[in-house]
Amino acid sequence: MYLIESGERRFFIEQDGQKFAEITYTPVGDDTIIIDHTFVSDALRGQRIAEKLVFKVVEKARKENKKIVPLCPFAKSQFMRHEEYRDVLK
Repeated sequence: MYLIESGERRFFIEQDGQKFAEITYTPVGDDTIIIDHTFVSDALRGQRIAEKLVFKVVEKARKENKKIVPLCPFAKSQFMRHEEYRDVLK
């Protein structure tokens, strides 16, 4: 299994063509990313995979000097828990 950033505005984990986890985001304008969906299969639950996916989008936003609007309930909860993400919160 490995993490993939695709040109389809998502990070995902898959093996042998089977998707195990995914986070999707939508760029808005030149300076904003909306996180709109997070999914983790039962096979990976409890391994903090969704947290890692949110962190990958946070890293991307920092690298590209963008802000994030976390519309996905899970992503929103991560921004409330992690003060260190506030620098990219819009």
